[in-house]
Amino acid sequence: MYPPGVRTAEILVIGNEILAGMVRETNAAFLARLITGLGGSVERISVLPDRLEVLAAEFRRALEREVNLLLTTGGLGPTADDLTLEALARATSRPLTPHPEALRMVEERYRELHLKGLVDSPELTPSRAKMANLPLGAEPIPNPVGGAPAVRLQEGKSTVVCLPGVPAEMRAIAEGPLAPVLVAVLGAGAYLEKTLVLGVTDESAVASLVDSVAASHPDVYVKSRAARFGPEGRIRVTLAARGKGPGEVEGKLGPALAHLLSLLKEAGIQATEEGSSPEDLG
Repeated sequence: MYPPGVRTAEILVIGNEILAGMVRETNAAFLARLITGLGGSVERISVLPDRLEVLAAEFRRALEREVNLLLTTGGLGPTADDLTLEALARATSRPLTPHPEALRMVEERYRELHLKGLVDSPELTPSRAKMANLPLGAEPIPNPVGGAPAVRLQEGKSTVVCLPGVPAEMRAIAEGPLAPVLVAVLGAGAYLEKTLVLGVTDESAVASLVDSVAASHPDVYVKSRAARFGPEGRIRVTLAARGKGPGEVEGKLGPALAHLLSLLKEAGIQATEEGSSPEDLG
């Protein structure tokens, strides 16, 4: 169980193709940034195979932790190995039944896709109808791009949202019809981060300074990152904080940033501020 007052989230990424290295996973990073930007705290990201008992067990564990928001991506499609909703039904001891509104969404989507020449027929085949089988009590969320609706289920203190694995579909739902749900679950919190690029290439040279700031400002996350060794490598230090509003967040982040800058100046280390958008340092 997570501490009270912390609006928490977990992300389950589902698919054998990801674990086999056939597909590069990008959904979790997108969702984590989205949740963090709302002031939520992502506590766990897991990548799971298309195996019913494994998925059901992971659902149960997350629900036992009473996570506020449990997001999944993948496993909502028409094939036999798309098992996410069946696993959720099993984990919550709910029957998996056809949902009239979900059926309407799937049927309407395939008519539209057929008119555009993107599928051969508009019929609601058994494989397509499978995508409208929801755990009892769950509700579908429209998919503006693809055929499978997303699904929302309230289970105790946890809101479970199952999203398609195709990135374009997942993003269209997350930024569209799901947006009010995320705000309702996580609250309209605030998040801010600032990154400094340091004039050193050795992360160990600033480790004690970073640790000192982190210890003095426990409400601020302080993390150094090294891209690579060598003269072109640079160390980045990111400070991040969340709170109920911008004023509260600035009140946490400002003193921590000033503290770090002071220590860097004393050590003779140059620092310049970088934009807050993330970058791939891989």
